[in-house]
Amino acid sequence: MTTKTTAPFELSQQLREQIDAALRQYVDFENDCPERLREAIVYSLLAPGKRLRPQLVLLATQACGGPIEPALPAAAAVEMIHAYSLVHDDLPAMDDDDLRRGRPTCHKKFDEATAILVGDALQARAFEVLATEIAPSKRAARCCAELAQAAGATALVGGQADDLSSQFFRPTDDTQAIERLELIHRRKTGALFRVSLRLGAIVAGASGEQLEVLDTYGQHLGLAFQVVDDLLDVSGNESEVGKRVGKDSERGKTTYPAILGIEASHQRAEMLIDQACQAVEVFGKAAEPLRELAQFVRRRNN
Repeated sequence: MTTKTTAPFELSQQLREQIDAALRQYVDFENDCPERLREAIVYSLLAPGKRLRPQLVLLATQACGGPIEPALPAAAAVEMIHAYSLVHDDLPAMDDDDLRRGRPTCHKKFDEATAILVGDALQARAFEVLATEIAPSKRAARCCAELAQAAGATALVGGQADDLSSQFFRPTDDTQAIERLELIHRRKTGALFRVSLRLGAIVAGASGEQLEVLDTYGQHLGLAFQVVDDLLDVSGNESEVGKRVGKDSERGKTTYPAILGIEASHQRAEMLIDQACQAVEVFGKAAEPLRELAQFVRRRNN
């Protein structure tokens, strides 16, 4: 498959600017928000990052024939849920990380109580934005329901719960280990990839067939992203990754390289990216940005 080396980064920069502008607008709270909490919210939500999930929202909207602007609230809401999950995941009771995107994590920059409140506030704000900024109201309600399911006990939160307990899991063979690992990551990582695409499609008034295609793309892309993430934890450069590497093996967590080895994990990521790109071929030329984004995931180093 022919890949491009510059387009994904140009595209990413353009969309990041629009997404960041929307995020700043939506956390420009009135004076009733305590200043320290406001500062911590902005610090966490607008931290340097790829804005990959909100980009998926906007690219899905475009692929389905819709303009970007009406989908910006959904893109912002997804990033708020993602940011909240990272703030909470970094806490000492969870993954216990000191660095995120090359900066002190929220609880290190501020304190644990503030970090918990930041996550609470971002989660609530995400649904407020969807409910008040997406039109018509039936579409807004559907977006709220989709995001709530993806962020809940059977998806994102459930995946994190299983991930925390994975160090105590003793599989009988590699097949069982991979099945459990993919179950975790289809929920923890994949759920937000899939719902990002679904929200963008819903805002654009997509057909059931278009939703199904984007769902398949999101499943493959989400798993590929996690395989690459696991590889970066093994062989990534800490200054480029922006967080401590090697911690998964230290904690005895189940990862793709630990089960398959590094070479086979790279091959699995390649296969998943190819499957994601194939899934959206039905969109024709409109799918090119989605294919470019998948190639970006393939090459990423952070």
